[in-house]
Amino acid sequence: MQIQIATQNRQTTDRQDLQMIDAPEVIINRFQNETIDQANQWILQLRNDPDQLASIEQQIDQHYRQGAGSLTAAVLAVATAHPQMEQHVQKVRDNAAVPLRPPQPRTIKVRLLCGLVLWITTAYCAPRRNKNTARSEQLIGLYPELAALGLGKGCSPALQYKVARLVALSPSIEAAHRELRREGIQLDKKAVRRIAEQLGQQLLELRRRELFAWRAGWLPAGDELAGRRVAVQIDGGRVRLRENKQRKKNQSQKKGRRPKFDTPWREPKALIIFEFNEQGKMIKQERQPLIDGTLLGPDHVAELVAFHLHRLGAARAASVVFISDGARWIWDRLEWIEKRAGLDPAKTVHVLDFCHAAHHISLALSHLGYSSSARRKRYVELRKLLHNSRHDEVVRKLTERAKGQKLPEEHAVWTEIRYLERHGLEGHLRYATYRRRGLPSGSGAIESTIRRVINLRLKSNAMYWLEENAEGIFALRALLFCDRWEATLARLRGAMSRDRRVDWRWAAPDLGDLKADAPIAPPPPQPPQKQQPPALAL
Repeated sequence: MQIQIATQNRQTTDRQDLQMIDAPEVIINRFQNETIDQANQWILQLRNDPDQLASIEQQIDQHYRQGAGSLTAAVLAVATAHPQMEQHVQKVRDNAAVPLRPPQPRTIKVRLLCGLVLWITTAYCAPRRNKNTARSEQLIGLYPELAALGLGKGCSPALQYKVARLVALSPSIEAAHRELRREGIQLDKKAVRRIAEQLGQQLLELRRRELFAWRAGWLPAGDELAGRRVAVQIDGGRVRLRENKQRKKNQSQKKGRRPKFDTPWREPKALIIFEFNEQGKMIKQERQPLIDGTLLGPDHVAELVAFHLHRLGAARAASVVFISDGARWIWDRLEWIEKRAGLDPAKTVHVLDFCHAAHHISLALSHLGYSSSARRKRYVELRKLLHNSRHDEVVRKLTERAKGQKLPEEHAVWTEIRYLERHGLEGHLRYATYRRRGLPSGSGAIESTIRRVINLRLKSNAMYWLEENAEGIFALRALLFCDRWEATLARLRGAMSRDRRVDWRWAAPDLGDLKADAPIAPPPPQPPQKQQPPALAL
């Protein structure tokens, strides 16, 4: 692999003013001399004007960033020229998921974390179709050397991760773009958006591949949650999507007029899995919670929950507690999740969030026509009964009051009474028992997750998302807030080195009959000669 380095630290397509990268020893000596000269200037500048310390500190930081970029390029040039690198490159070609043509040299531009631009001449292997390849199947070629190094499209891994993190954490693309410029990384807003969206889509593709490996029985169960006390919480948020309207036939778009689009609301489904202590409190010191979710639908998130529980080894956990509000799309799928993840029913508990249960008491009292002071007094009394697992008394007192007023069956109060009665009969309101066993009874973790992961970035006035972009940012923020960044990206680099195709959607099993053995869509077919063992499939 031949590397040339741009002499100017800016985004450019001019390749005439380029030079070959020097040896690392030459770059280090040159940087040392330049640093000594610059240090004398900074000392003089600070001595004349002490208020310049902030500016000088930024100059020193940027100076070392430029030196780090030049040294990175030199190390890259020397390492890729070594014969041992050919072994890694050949391994990438052998493990490729699609048949490849013989390599041909190509020159591409790659930007490093400091902003330095490299022009790299390397081998490109175009995809080759055979008689077993469907014409509709999308095939993507491979740069074996770049894949071995984890280099993405036009940027280094460190730059891709930096940009994606800022986009996920910032309130907008514009804010992330300004922050990158302050750090000396000169990218236009379109490039910032593209880099972040690409990493988000790749994370979704990694999840889909691992999900299919689990379906096929290739993914072994982990041991992270073995012997632990585990809580699982599921809930939904709200996001507005942008769905472009299709123009009528023979209708052209007028110049200067924006295309029309709809902005329907969508409920992204989120999940959190965490370990709790003997007091029912979340443990964060040893293992961070796992956060994930999707916009696709309730069946998809149910399969994600079962997949993550298997991957983390929840089947060998000391206890697993499902805590949720009263949404039926959650409760109707818990049995399927338990069976699919291989959980022990004797160690599994279902809990209705106490605050949601108490809220329905308040709603029932408001429908019964109590005055403000009387309703407050009655609410405190019934809430205490509920807290002590005496939900049957709560239902009885509300029922007697409703019958005393001779309210019709279609009255709203009966909806609240039936809600409490149903969850009580199903064993979801035994809060005194939960406290004795040290089990949590609140869904504050998932409520906080919805706010931090979804609402603070994806939900805002006049903010509309394409579905694939919202799903990608959702994946990035979930990965950031559960602090599993490095481990996940290591798996991602291995997956993308085999196959750079990205297709984040998948068909969830049909849970209409709510059976754990419901038919599941099989993984996409792979060429027989390219099938990999489980470790390589991930």
